Amino acid sequence: MRTIHTIDYSEAKRAVELIVERVLQLQKAVVVAVVDSHGELICFARMDGAPVASIPIAMNKGWTAARARKPTQEIGEKVRHPEKGHDIAYYGDPKFVGWGGGIPVWKDDEVVGAVGVSGLSSIEDADLARAGAELITQGNV
Repeated sequence: MRTIHTIDYSEAKRAVELIVERVLQLQKAVVVAVVDSHGELICFARMDGAPVASIPIAMNKGWTAARARKPTQEIGEKVRHPEKGHDIAYYGDPKFVGWGGGIPVWKDDEVVGAVGVSGLSSIEDADLARAGAELITQGNV
């Protein structure tokens, strides 16, 4: 029998709250999705003014990071430069995305979930998602 570890709701909620607080200070808006080890949604926030198109993108960034076990930015770099990687269709699922903003959450050498952020630039989204992932990883919940 195998035990699968995953993020729990309280951890996911705290990560969402941290990201929302940071974005409010910037007077901007994003969508945040925290997912479990399978990429399925645990906690979600769509800030007032966040683009509607960012809703599925944030969820897909989290899903991709959890399933691929790597930041979505890395996947994006491989598909933008096929000589270094492959086409996005290689993954076999349209949910896979390559924009920055999806960060896996690692605990004890296994992916326990991921954080996806959408609504700002890929760099800003990735920085915010990383902050949420680090909060969970460090157990400061």
